[in-house]
Amino acid sequence: MNEKSSPAPEVMMLLGTHCPHCPQVLNALGEMVKKGEISKLEVINLEQRPDIAKELGVRSAPWVRIGRFELTGLRSLQELREWAEKANSSEGMVLQLNELLTSGQLDEAVSLVKKEPDYLDAVMEILAEPDAKINVRIGIGVIMEELQETEVLQKYVDQLGELTRHEAAPVRTDAAHYLALTGSADARPYLQALLKDESAEVREVAEDGLVELA
Repeated sequence: MNEKSSPAPEVMMLLGTHCPHCPQVLNALGEMVKKGEISKLEVINLEQRPDIAKELGVRSAPWVRIGRFELTGLRSLQELREWAEKANSSEGMVLQLNELLTSGQLDEAVSLVKKEPDYLDAVMEILAEPDAKINVRIGIGVIMEELQETEVLQKYVDQLGELTRHEAAPVRTDAAHYLALTGSADARPYLQALLKDESAEVREVAEDGLVELA
């Protein structure tokens, strides 16, 4: 029996009467509706409905929500198509977090993960990439510190534990640090195993983590 393909995502767009980029984005989304690439398009004028902007925390136009993804600024038809294809996928979640952190939108990234904790799956994928940009890794650190000792973060002890076996020492170091942030006794066996790690930095972070969990 063939699996049904995921339905095309719904889209909301907020625009401004004097916004120079809004017409181009609106035209692109209209084209996507015609082709069935998105299932529904709701367009709201911010000047007529400032209450919607306040409710959603939107400060500028164009603003587009495709499925669960929120995009700002000028976007090409190709970009919008790529986001629509990735709507509600783990790949899209990773892409969105990377984009927010790369562009310095740290507060938005933290707010996103707090609002939708399953974005921690995307965080784990990024952590497993030793070549992730430094500002992205720093941003991930801030997110994890914001979730310190929360039940949400404690659910990821085993996934962080898996990362302590990663071949790249920087990944193991980060995993050890974040295991300590969970505040969970379940993190102790993973940290104890790292006390024999070949990397001095990993061993030091693991030792400090065990002290924090004591």
